[in-house]
Amino acid sequence: MASLQLSENSYLQTAESVTEGHPDKLCDQISDAILDAILEEDPLGRVACETVATTGLIIILGEITTSCYVDIPKIVRNTVRDVGYIDDEYGFNYKTCGVMVAITEQSLDIAAGVDIALEARESGDSGEIDLIGAGDQGIMVGYACNETENLMPLPISLAHQLTKNLAGLRQNNVLPYLRPDGKSQVVVEYENGKPKRVDSVTIAAQHDPEVSRQKIESDLRELLIYVSGIFYNKLY
Repeated sequence: MASLQLSENSYLQTAESVTEGHPDKLCDQISDAILDAILEEDPLGRVACETVATTGLIIILGEITTSCYVDIPKIVRNTVRDVGYIDDEYGFNYKTCGVMVAITEQSLDIAAGVDIALEARESGDSGEIDLIGAGDQGIMVGYACNETENLMPLPISLAHQLTKNLAGLRQNNVLPYLRPDGKSQVVVEYENGKPKRVDSVTIAAQHDPEVSRQKIESDLRELLIYVSGIFYNKLY
């Protein structure tokens, strides 16, 4: 999220969310599907898998160590199909896209740290806790708050709600001209640390080029923004 200070006591906070057809989200879903498939067969498998997508091509990169076999190209195509890229007119098609797999086994240096902890290797201690090695490290920062029932800040909560409902309009064929890619941005004004009003809402929706902008805007206002309970200048 991003913030813009308006005065000593007020500021704007912006959050974005994307639908399942957005390239970033598509890549996440493919990597997750590969991980799920391996862990289903090999609970001790190690998967450091990344997905890269460009027009007409998906590349699977990373290091995987497992005792099982999974059909990665098939997993990729099934995921792309389930997301909704089923026609060349959408700019991507699960049937015709290229799939490149560049996977190697986990490096020996990383495996050494994951298999057995440094303390166990140096001291020979075979205690259950001491044997646990370190996995890949990461630092995440976040917080829960009481602005919404889901304990998320209001801007990101509204943005997620919009993209979820936007995807639903396509999946349920309410707006058949919509396509898988989409994005929402919500700006909320805060005063004295509390949400005051929705300042602006932006929706980007992939769509059939034959449908007019006026119709899309009208439909999304009525069937998405208002149905989601989001009104400009609404006081919270």
